[in-house]
Amino acid sequence: MVQFPTNIRVQARLDNLYTLLEFVASCAKRQGAGEQRIREIDLVMEELLVNIFNYAYAERPGDVEIACRVDDAGRLLVEIADEGVPFNILTRDDPDCETGIEERTVGGLGIFFVKRLVQEIRYRREGGRNILTLTVDPAPVLL
Repeated sequence: MVQFPTNIRVQARLDNLYTLLEFVASCAKRQGAGEQRIREIDLVMEELLVNIFNYAYAERPGDVEIACRVDDAGRLLVEIADEGVPFNILTRDDPDCETGIEERTVGGLGIFFVKRLVQEIRYRREGGRNILTLTVDPAPVLL
């Protein structure tokens, strides 16, 4: 039986984005996610990772680590960890989608979509690390 890696750690730089996306996509495929769901997961991961690349390490370089595992219900658990500045995306208010676009505050839509495309998000700060755990069902989400 072929063993697949369950985690990856790279420098938190934009040029590593596709390596990380491919890693998570391969984990999702092993759990039975189809192409539509993998595109949704890619969107989630790109939003979260680009935010880490741009904001977690303001004054210094750092790493990002992703670990994949499966819960008892067969859902994919994707854990993203960095040692950057503390940031809990769950404390961000959802944007007011009822307000006209010209009246809205800039930002926040990416996190809003992340929350809609995964089944659960948990955040903790542990040992100087931001740890975000996403629970992802392999079935596509219909927005």
